[in-house]
Amino acid sequence: MHDTTAMLIELGAIILGLGLLGRLAARVGFSPIPLYLLAGLAFGHGGILPLQASEEFIATGAEIGVVLLLLLLGLEYSASELVTTLRTQYPSGAVDFVLNAAPGAALALLLGWGPVAAVAMAGVTWISSSGVIAKVLGDLRRLGNRETPVVLGVLVLEDLAMAVYLPILTALLAGVSLAGGAVTLLISLGTVGAVLYVALRHGRLVSRAVSSDNAEMLLLVVLGVTLLVAGIAQQLQVSAAVGAFLVGIALSGEVAEGASNLLTPLRDLFAAVFFVFFGLTTNPADIPPVLLPALALAAVTTLTKIATGYWAARRAGISAKGRWRAGGTLVARGEFSIVIAGLAVGVEPRIGPLATAYVLILVIVGPLAARWTEPVARRLPRRRAKRPLETASKASTAEAVEAVHANG
Repeated sequence: MHDTTAMLIELGAIILGLGLLGRLAARVGFSPIPLYLLAGLAFGHGGILPLQASEEFIATGAEIGVVLLLLLLGLEYSASELVTTLRTQYPSGAVDFVLNAAPGAALALLLGWGPVAAVAMAGVTWISSSGVIAKVLGDLRRLGNRETPVVLGVLVLEDLAMAVYLPILTALLAGVSLAGGAVTLLISLGTVGAVLYVALRHGRLVSRAVSSDNAEMLLLVVLGVTLLVAGIAQQLQVSAAVGAFLVGIALSGEVAEGASNLLTPLRDLFAAVFFVFFGLTTNPADIPPVLLPALALAAVTTLTKIATGYWAARRAGISAKGRWRAGGTLVARGEFSIVIAGLAVGVEPRIGPLATAYVLILVIVGPLAARWTEPVARRLPRRRAKRPLETASKASTAEAVEAVHANG
């Protein structure tokens, strides 16, 4: 009874504190994510007042938070839109991998950590945080922007790539044979393929089976299916986030709209818990020794992510403003980076503190970059390239013709 009472008091204080921080952030026009993280640092291991009774509950809530963030993201798009994204944006995924995996691998090799640690660090710097970015897109009301499908396309490609990367990394860390690693990889790919097939071919049947006029029944069924699929996906070495995203993709029409309305408040609550938990699990004393390399790595990969988003949006025909917004939105790293680092600490213990400091920096810089990259880029001086007459706009063509006539 005493433990339950203490847990209720801690949870109540945490949720109240999150509400107050959220109101403060909204008043100053700022994303609440960095404030949630700093609150977690203050009350986690090595913090001002470590929490005891509610830590296990918060850990479970954090996992649910990531699942709900990706489910709601999936509900925004149909299976056909996902396939179109994969077909049209795979070059962007390749550019994303080359630009953002290379810095992490290079740093690990420079520090003498070895090739396996280099593969792990490549993943830490490569994968953006779908959870943080989904929250930022909602906070900034950009879900309907033209560049948002490009951003989501890159995130989806990254999340699906994790179905290949994580089994390979796990096999390398465990020293598993080539045959054993291949079996794990085939299971992962088969799981993703099966869910995608069901979403594409039988999405309407799934939506019809889930549909209900009773809001309570709809909430319970959608939430239950999502958690079940996410858990099975994770058991099969596929990301739970990917599983939740694919469930959202499989639902469409009125079912998707109704589920989105019902689950949005739950998503906001558990997403906040996720960011607090991230801070709670970090000991502030471990950060200073690795702060300089983490800052250098964060600076380099902030620029490479902005370049990735800019290139992907430009390739999709988005305007210059949208390109900068896409680049800034992709900067944040989060849950996947921490998962990868946690797997690799047995090979190189220093990966843990470095990855934690790196993610903390970029999970704070990420929302700021999403908001300010485009306004800052707009103020920078730009050289206007001269365009041939035949490629100019109609207006500039008319001006050129008038100038020719005026000059005789």
